Amino acid sequence: MLVLIGAASAWQLQDWRYGKQLAEPARLHTETLNQLTMAAATAQQAEQDKRLALEQRLAASDKTHSEKMTNAQKDQALLRDRLATSDLRLSVLIDAGAAGGCSVPATAGAGGVDHAAVRARLDPAHAQRIVAITGDGDRGLIALQACQAYVKAISSRAPAPP
Repeated sequence: MLVLIGAASAWQLQDWRYGKQLAEPARLHTETLNQLTMAAATAQQAEQDKRLALEQRLAASDKTHSEKMTNAQKDQALLRDRLATSDLRLSVLIDAGAAGGCSVPATAGAGGVDHAAVRARLDPAHAQRIVAITGDGDRGLIALQACQAYVKAISSRAPAPP
């Protein structure tokens, strides 16, 4: 019986000793996995923060460009209305040499910067078309600026190619 107790005690002692030897690497492995998980979570949070900051910059840029577009449209509508009500007339400078003796009256205005320049008033319908063309150009330039700002924001975020 004493031999059985001695064998059982030796068996139990070996089990504890091997259990302790196996527990240490398992604990180290678990700690390593926890550290890797925390590092991955930190990296993911940093990427989410970068994305959120980019989205906020893009939203602010979009708002700015939308305001510019709205202001340009309002200015164009005001100009069209002023042309339609004869409150404003468009005129062009005529080269005195190119007029070839044509008797175009000089329209001297108090707000003009041309002194005794020969000017011709444009027909209101032509003036409306010119305003529409310039309005389209303004909207195109504003859209181009928005696209350039978007590409610049996106390309500054993207990693450089290897």
